Amino acid sequence: MAAAQAGISAREAEVLSLLGEHLSNAEIAARLFISVRTVETHVSSLLRKLDASDRRALAQLAAEWSRAARGGDAAAGLPAPVTSFVGRVRERAALAEAVGAHRQVSLVGPGGVGKTRLALAVAADAAGDFADGVWFVDLVPITDPAMVGAAVAGAVGIGEQQGRGIDESVAAALADRHALLVLDNCEHVRDGVAPFLERLLTACPRLTVLATSRARLMVPFERVHPVPPLSLNGDGESEAVALFLDRAAAVGWPLAPEQRDQAAEICRGLDGVALAIELAAARLPTLGLDGLTDVLPDQLRLLTGGARADDRHRSVRAMLDWSDALLEPADRTLLHRIAVFVAPFTVDAAGQVAGFAPLEPSSVVDGLARLTEQSLLTAAPSTGGTRYRTLEPVRQYGVQRLATAGALAEVRSRHLRWCLSGAIDLAAGVRAVDGPWRARFDVVADDLRAALGWAAGVPEQHADAHRLAVALAELAFARNLVGESQQRYEQAATLTGEAAATAEALRHAAAVAGCRLLGDEMYRLHRAAADAAERAGDKAGAARDLATAATVAYRFSGAFVRVPPPAEPMELLTAARELTGDDPGDAAVALAEAAVLTDAFGSDQGPAENMVADTLAAAARAVELARRTDDPLTGSAALDALAGAQSWAGDSFAASATARRRVELLSSMPVTPATRLELTDALVSGTDTSLGVGDLPTARRWARQLADLPLLAEVGHYATSWLLTVDALAGDGNSVLALSGRFLEAWQRTGRVRAPRLGAAAAAVAMIHGLRGDDGARREWLSVAEELGSTPDRSAGYGAVYDAIVQLQHGEAEAALARLAAEPEDIWKWVTWIWLHWYVALRAEAAALTGHPDARRRIAAGRAIVAGNPVAAAQLDRAEAMLDGDRNRLLAAATAFDAAGCRYQWARTLVLLGGEHAVTGASALADLGVAAEGAGR
Repeated sequence: MAAAQAGISAREAEVLSLLGEHLSNAEIAARLFISVRTVETHVSSLLRKLDASDRRALAQLAAEWSRAARGGDAAAGLPAPVTSFVGRVRERAALAEAVGAHRQVSLVGPGGVGKTRLALAVAADAAGDFADGVWFVDLVPITDPAMVGAAVAGAVGIGEQQGRGIDESVAAALADRHALLVLDNCEHVRDGVAPFLERLLTACPRLTVLATSRARLMVPFERVHPVPPLSLNGDGESEAVALFLDRAAAVGWPLAPEQRDQAAEICRGLDGVALAIELAAARLPTLGLDGLTDVLPDQLRLLTGGARADDRHRSVRAMLDWSDALLEPADRTLLHRIAVFVAPFTVDAAGQVAGFAPLEPSSVVDGLARLTEQSLLTAAPSTGGTRYRTLEPVRQYGVQRLATAGALAEVRSRHLRWCLSGAIDLAAGVRAVDGPWRARFDVVADDLRAALGWAAGVPEQHADAHRLAVALAELAFARNLVGESQQRYEQAATLTGEAAATAEALRHAAAVAGCRLLGDEMYRLHRAAADAAERAGDKAGAARDLATAATVAYRFSGAFVRVPPPAEPMELLTAARELTGDDPGDAAVALAEAAVLTDAFGSDQGPAENMVADTLAAAARAVELARRTDDPLTGSAALDALAGAQSWAGDSFAASATARRRVELLSSMPVTPATRLELTDALVSGTDTSLGVGDLPTARRWARQLADLPLLAEVGHYATSWLLTVDALAGDGNSVLALSGRFLEAWQRTGRVRAPRLGAAAAAVAMIHGLRGDDGARREWLSVAEELGSTPDRSAGYGAVYDAIVQLQHGEAEAALARLAAEPEDIWKWVTWIWLHWYVALRAEAAALTGHPDARRRIAAGRAIVAGNPVAAAQLDRAEAMLDGDRNRLLAAATAFDAAGCRYQWARTLVLLGGEHAVTGASALADLGVAAEGAGR
C-alpha cells in the first residue's frame, strides 16, 4: 500500500521515512526543522492511519515501503553484513546526500572507527538510485598498487579485453554504466588507487565511487567526509552504547537496563571506536561486564581479536602495529611521543613535548600533518589554531611503545613541565572575572590532570606535582569545578614534605568544602591543617586553625551531616587558647569564643540578659581585633557573629547594618575559595536581615547576586531559595511560580537532601499557592518544606507568618489570630532573626480585623518594635486605619506599601478600600499571579 493510498500527507511521509531510520522525535524535528510537538502530532496520526500498534511497527512499515520503492535486490553487489548496523544516523544521511551529489566520496578515518560498515549502509540505502547496481571492492588483500584495477575487475566481473590493460578494460566496461563502486581500505595502496580513479572517473561520467581510507585520495573529483568515533552522549542512547548493547546481545550476553551506565563507561574508555567496542563485547562471555571494566585500562592487552576479525584486523593492537609499520621512522617516533597528550594539542605543545633528539622541533609540524593524513591523528580548527588529537587506542599504543623503548619517563617529564608552565600561566589570569583563560583551561584540563596523575606516583616528581596540584585546584575552583578543586588541594597537601605547605593547602580545601556546603569536611580539614601547622612549629597558625574549626561547628552547623557534640569544639577552643599562651589578641580565638557564646544561648528558648551582653561584647572584640590585624576574612566572620548576637538580642536594624558591612567588605576582594565562602554567607545574612527590616529592594538585590554566584551551580535549590522568599513576601507570585520549578528540580536532582534552612523557601511557595486558592499545590509544597527539615519551632516563625498572610487574604481573620496567638518572646528564636517585624505586624492586623480587645495595644507595642521598617509600619497603619474606619489612612498605607516594593500588600489594601480601588487592586493581584478572591474583606 502506497503512502498516498493510506491518506498520508507529504510531511507525514517524511516523518515515516525517518521513523524507518529509527530516529527519535527530537532528531526528526531537527532534520525537518519542525517542533517536537509537531512530530508527536504526526506520529499519532500515522499510528491511527496505518493501524500500527507502536513506533516499531511504523518503522517496519517504512522499511518495507522503502525496499519496494527501490525495487528488488539492487544492493546484491554488496557483502551481506553478519551483524546489524547501529547508529550513525546523521553521518548516514549526510553521506547519502553526498553520494547523490558528487562523483567521488571518500570516507576518511582511523582504522577500526567503522568506515566500512558505514559505507556499506550508505551504499545499501543508495542502491535503488543506481540503475546498474552497486559493486564492492575490498582492497585489504592487495599489496601491489598496480593491482588495484585488477581487484575492481574481479569484483565487477570484468575480464581483461584484448589489446587493453586491465585498467583500460575496466574503464571501457563501465563507461556507460550508472553504478556505485565502493572501494574499501584504500590507504595502503593509495599510490595505485589515486591514478586509477582519476582515469576511471574521467572515462565513466555516470559512475560514482565511494571509498574508505585512512587518508584522502587526492583525486580531482574527491569529496572528503571524515568519520568520527561513535557518539558518546553519556547516556544509554549514545551510538557507542547502542553498538555495545547490540553486540553483547549477539554473543548471548544481553545487558540489563541498570548495567547501561557501566557499558557507557566502557565505551568512553574505548573512545567510541567501533572495532574496539565490538572486540570488547565479544569478550563478555569469558570476562563478564565487571571483568571487562576491571581490565579496561589495559585494553590493548585485552582486545586480542575475535571470530569476525580478518587477518589484518584481528585486534586493535594488530591494526595499530600495521599502521605503525607504514610510517617513516621520524613520524613513528613523533606518534609515540605525542601519545602522552590526552586532549587535543597544538603544534607548539607537540614541539615542546616531542621535539627533541632525534626529532627537531621544527620538523614536528610536518610530521603532524603526515600523521593526520594517515588518520592516526585528527585535526580540527580552533580559535587558538589547529588542534590535533590522538584516539585513545592509538594513544595507548604509543605509550606502550614508549615504555618498551624505555623512553616513557623522559617524555612524561617533558609533558609534566609543559603542563606546569601552562597551569601557572593560566592561574595568573584567574583574577579576571571573564577572560580567555577559561577557554584555554578547558582544552588543556585533561592533560593537566593526566600529568598530575603520573607525577603523583613518581616520588622524584612530587615537587612539581605539588605545584601543579595547587594551580589546578585554583583553576578548577575558578571554573566552578569545586569538587575537583577540593580534591586537588587535598592532593597537594599529600605531595609536599613541608608541613607549612600542607597546612596551607588544607586550609584552601576547607574553604572549598565550605563553598560546597560540606560542614563536616570543613571541620575535618581545619583540624588537619592545625596538625600540620603544629608539625611545622607554627603555633599561632595551629591555634587559628583549631579556633576556626570550633567556629565552623557553630557558624555552619546547618551544613553538617553530624554536628560535633558541644564538648568537642570547646576542647578545640581550649587547645587554641593554650597555643596562644598569654597573647589575648588573636582574632580567630576571639571569634571562636563569640561563636560558642552565641550558640550557647541560641539553642535555648530565650537568652539570659547577661549572656546577650557577653556575646555582643565578645563579637565586638573579635571585630576590632580583626580590624587591627587587617584580616578581612576574619573580620567578615566576626561581623557575622556580631550580627547573630544583635539578632538574638532583638535589634534587627543593627543586625541588618552589620550584615551590610560584611557585604561591602567582601565585594571587592579577589576570588578565592575563602572569599567566596564568606561572600556567600554574607549575602545570605544580608538578604535575611534586609527582609527582617522590610528593605525588600536590597533583599532582592542580594538574593539575585546570591543566585548568580557560579559556585552555587551544584546546589541550585540553595541558590534560588532566597529569591523565592523575597519574591513571595513582596507578592510576586509569577516569579515564585517560575522559580519554584527550578528549586524543586535542583533539590530532587541532589537526592532530596535534608536542608532545614531552605524550608522557609518551600513554605513561601506554599504561601503563594495558598493565596491563589490552590490548596492541593499548597499541601504539596508544605510537604516539601517538611521533608527539607522544617520543624515546629522553625515554622512557628515563618510558618505562622505565611499562614497568616494566606488566611487574611481569604478573610479568615479568626484563624490568623489563632495562628499568631503566641507572644513573640515565647517563640523568640525563629521570630527575631527575620520574622519578628512581620510577626508582630500581622498579629496586630489580625487582632484589628477581628475586633480583638487587645488590638490597639498590639498596634502600639508593634510600633515600638518596627519603627523604621516601611512594610511593617504600613501594615500597622493599615490595621489602625481599619479599626478607625479611616479610608484616607488606608490609601496612605497603600502608597507606603507601593513605595516599599511590597506590591502584594499595596494591591490587597486597595481591595480592602472597596469601590474602584478594589477593581484596581483585584486586577493588580491577578497580574502578580495571586488570586483576588476574598482578598481580606
